[in-house]
Amino acid sequence: MDKPVAAKSGPASDARPPRAPRPPRPNYRQIHQFPLPVNVHHVPPVIPHNPLSLISVALSYLTFLISPPRQEVYSAYFDKTTSSIHVTDERSINALWQMGFFGKGSLSRSEPSWLAREKKRRGLHNGKTSEEMTRLRRTERRELKLERARMEKLAIEERLKAEAAAREAGVSEPLDQAAQSTPTDDTTNVTAATTEKFSLKKAKEARMLEEKKARELAAQNAALAEQNQPETSSNNKSVRFSPIVQKKEFLSTSPSSLQLPDSVVDNLDSDDFPNEEHLQLSNEEAFFLAYSLGALQIYDSPSKLGEVQSTSSITTSALLQQFCHHSFQPARDASASLLPDDPFMISYTVYHHFRSLGWVIRSGVKFGTDYLLYNRGPVFSHAEFAVVIIPSYTHPYWSETEERKNYTGEKQARSWWWMHSVSRVQAQVLKSLVVCYVDVPPPAASLDDIGALFGQYKVREFLIKRWIPNRTRD
Repeated sequence: MDKPVAAKSGPASDARPPRAPRPPRPNYRQIHQFPLPVNVHHVPPVIPHNPLSLISVALSYLTFLISPPRQEVYSAYFDKTTSSIHVTDERSINALWQMGFFGKGSLSRSEPSWLAREKKRRGLHNGKTSEEMTRLRRTERRELKLERARMEKLAIEERLKAEAAAREAGVSEPLDQAAQSTPTDDTTNVTAATTEKFSLKKAKEARMLEEKKARELAAQNAALAEQNQPETSSNNKSVRFSPIVQKKEFLSTSPSSLQLPDSVVDNLDSDDFPNEEHLQLSNEEAFFLAYSLGALQIYDSPSKLGEVQSTSSITTSALLQQFCHHSFQPARDASASLLPDDPFMISYTVYHHFRSLGWVIRSGVKFGTDYLLYNRGPVFSHAEFAVVIIPSYTHPYWSETEERKNYTGEKQARSWWWMHSVSRVQAQVLKSLVVCYVDVPPPAASLDDIGALFGQYKVREFLIKRWIPNRTRD
């Protein structure tokens, strides 16, 4: 017969408040289900032992011939001052970001979220923005690390106390057995607390307890200050505000933000709120969208974005020359001849190479590299690889004269200190360093055939791992 189990009794302080539920995350799988801004007609598979599959394939091809998928073409303009491409249409901004993570917000770190942040600041939006979610996750991780460090410090202190007590008593048996044979109530409670599993819940409870103590201490100090405050004389002058000023209340969570009154919030329409942010594309991203996918039309000024005629947009050949000229700082003259080792030619070759392999490529300037490679995108996981581009002159053309040898040697020069610093940074941020050598061909006579031009470039990849003597002794 089963015996009833007695309920565990404990102090009232052990009762923990229920954890507040986290807000649901957006369904990124549904939002970013298309890897590129291209409409693709899906063809059903052919099953050899099922003749009906041939009928489904034939119907699919017939549907494609009758109503082929329409390719959406987006518009942008080239800004010569920043040497970048700007997309101002909100629908185009959402499409280019959601399908391939192209560009970055001009007023945001990555995703164009300035409008949501501004609505949140003005009281028009109740949800949490992506920046707020990131800040919340970082705060939770910081609290967890502080709580873990505090528990580890407490465990070390108790360990040292137990060892000192064992030395004073002259116990010859091991410390673990002595601790098990003669435990005290205090050490038992502390040891149980140290062996307790670290969790974010305990860190939040500790923080709430500290805030509660701080509020109580502040309330006590305020009460003592009111009691000790001397009475003011009747001769002192007093200032009285008008009833209109007294009725106005301003609630602020930070010195730079004010919450709008309810009457003003009601008059503002969230749909009519202007969006002052645009999507900023790099030259490599814009040329990939315009030339490889045909999903982008680039104009030379923002005033021509509303034109419907496709002849007003910049051609791919002119766009390539313009990007090559603006790959230098300051930009070269338009009459200057193009070289096969222009920075844009080298960087776009690597960009096109990894994009064709299915990687999501972002700028790696914050880690001291050229590119970052994501498996699916920045909203799913961190970048796995960091790419550094180095031009290589293996073609016999570059070694024919002494002048060309000196030129190529200067272009390829990299110091050991540079490689060590880049590798050290990537090891610190848990990324693998990939060195891409781009074999530069001899100068081409014409730029009309862009496919044949980039077909002469070759990319060689090398994965470099930092050697740590303490971990790789064997």
